[in-house]
Amino acid sequence: MTTDVRALRQTEWNVWYDNLIRAFGGVPEPAEERELYNALTEYDRSLGVWDGDQVVGTAGAFTFLLTVPGGACVPAAGVTMVSVAATHRRRGVLTSMMRRQLDDIYAWGEPLAVLTASEPAIYGRFGYGIGTLQLNAEIDTSRVRLSVPPGTDDVRLRYAAPAEVLDACEAVYARLVPGRPGMLARRPGWERVGLLDPEDHRDGASPLQCVVAERDGEVVGYTRFRVKPEWGAAGHDGSVALSALEGLDPAARAALWRFLFDIDLTSTLRSHARPVDEDLLHLVSDIRRCKLRLKDSLHVRLVDVGAALEARTYQAPVDVVFEVEDAFCPWNEGRWRLTGDAKGACCVRTGEDSADLALSVRELGAAYLGGVSLASLATAGRVRELRQGALAEASVAFSSVIAPWLPHGF
Repeated sequence: MTTDVRALRQTEWNVWYDNLIRAFGGVPEPAEERELYNALTEYDRSLGVWDGDQVVGTAGAFTFLLTVPGGACVPAAGVTMVSVAATHRRRGVLTSMMRRQLDDIYAWGEPLAVLTASEPAIYGRFGYGIGTLQLNAEIDTSRVRLSVPPGTDDVRLRYAAPAEVLDACEAVYARLVPGRPGMLARRPGWERVGLLDPEDHRDGASPLQCVVAERDGEVVGYTRFRVKPEWGAAGHDGSVALSALEGLDPAARAALWRFLFDIDLTSTLRSHARPVDEDLLHLVSDIRRCKLRLKDSLHVRLVDVGAALEARTYQAPVDVVFEVEDAFCPWNEGRWRLTGDAKGACCVRTGEDSADLALSVRELGAAYLGGVSLASLATAGRVRELRQGALAEASVAFSSVIAPWLPHGF
């Protein structure tokens, strides 16, 4: 098969996007959602695979800044809108796009590529490791009670139109970004994603609602949610679907959680894509009735091993030599010596030092944000310790005191 892989032209976006929609089932998106993603598409960073005049493959790469351990925001390509036409399976279309895309990202000088996967089994062979998990919950608010911290009653809550308080909510989000690995510093336009509210995506629930938390006249938190009224033989059985909740301190977050628990005529609170160390877990009276579930979230790929490992800091002093396997991006292959601590790091190639740990770039991606332990990967046979003590040293150094979390998809 002869195909042409090239950057997307603006005039081709509609046919390119239609192919993407068809690959995901063919159900048209609401006009407001389609228009937003048209505006967010970066044409020179988006690829199309063409078979004659037909688009048979799509892939994009948003320009992102990703928080890493230590608080730095590091350039990362947000891989997105990946699809292959069902007529062109098993013909190398996806591999050709991944090859071109990673070559481009490396040439752009971006040390990381990240994605969320519709099918997690696909991306490991291209060097992506699962770097963050997300927590989903379905809480029986008729039986679960909250124990809130001091100061919660001092927080004032008020309803507000989501668009009218968008700037204040974004200011809260921006203040939180440096404090947690895996968060994205939102570039202009991305704030609109959280306000998308097409009627046919509500599943019978209300339009998007917003409540802000204030202290001394300053917005210190917010939540966005929908309410779905339902009735059964025993009376009300409504539910709350959480879209977002952010707060600058424990009292602000607790005030918002308490509000969501107490909404009239509801008995269930559903939340998804929350951090695995969610503070709510320590406030509830009965964790079993929260029906907690974990799911993969951000998949991480080190495009430039040296630059990526230098970009973050480390919980404890570390001096370790990695033997890295990376067949898809051979410029990463070989031995890298990492030295670093909480103040900074240096990672350089070495031909003289013996390797301490052997692993593939996929395992480095999984451990990179501090939420996956190198030691746990070693128990699965994914990391080999070549110098006694090196595994414990590196595992402690790579860890993060706060769990990495991707707050929204892309």
